[in-house]
Amino acid sequence: MKKSSAIALLVIAGIFLCVLFFGIGFFVGRGTSGWGYFRPFTMMDRYFDYPGYSALGNNRNMMGGYFSNRTTNIEPFTIEQAKDAVEQYLQDLGNADLEVREIMLFDNHAYVQIVEKSTGIGAMELLVDPTTKAVFPEYGPNMMWNLKYGHMGNGGRMMGGMMGWYQTYDTETYSTMTVTPQEALRLAQNFLDREFPGSEAADDVEAFYGYYTIEILENDEVTGMLSVNGFSGEVFFHSWHGTFIEEYK
Repeated sequence: MKKSSAIALLVIAGIFLCVLFFGIGFFVGRGTSGWGYFRPFTMMDRYFDYPGYSALGNNRNMMGGYFSNRTTNIEPFTIEQAKDAVEQYLQDLGNADLEVREIMLFDNHAYVQIVEKSTGIGAMELLVDPTTKAVFPEYGPNMMWNLKYGHMGNGGRMMGGMMGWYQTYDTETYSTMTVTPQEALRLAQNFLDREFPGSEAADDVEAFYGYYTIEILENDEVTGMLSVNGFSGEVFFHSWHGTFIEEYK
């Protein structure tokens, strides 16, 4: 009887320790990643700024992001190839109001900005895989903050067939952003001064539904991009771009 009781106590103690360690790990993990913060990749760390916070990849080198770490020895494709792939994507989307505004070619993918013809407002940001030529929505703000074409809003299809959703917001969503383009530029530069001294935020601030996207320069050369939330002022660094090659506007 005593032996069985001792075994039972050992089992209970073991269960208690497992629960205790799990609980500690859970709370430490939450404290590290931030409560309620959506992490598009485990590589993303959370940094705090005022107002809001900024997200920054573990790889502090802007020239080596998520894509460049997994697509080595890839032959860069051309602006024309990227443009053809995106135009087919837009055709399949079936929205005649969307067109290409800018294409930036990196050594690990192409980045493409899509604009609404009727309003001139940025609609979405896309990436094109250099190997498969597949087109898909960019990560981060394009998905989380885009109040018209992103997946965080209510209703519709998202950016074509891949993730499915389209919003029904009108231009008021854009016009009511409390952070102005000038303020977004200031917040972006403050972030760069702290995290990437010597880098500059380009004056050309691109507005989307709910946020802005800004190019990062060093010695007048593009080294990456970041976005600023149009309501909270949160800065989100795009850590997935590789080495910049050329652009088309």
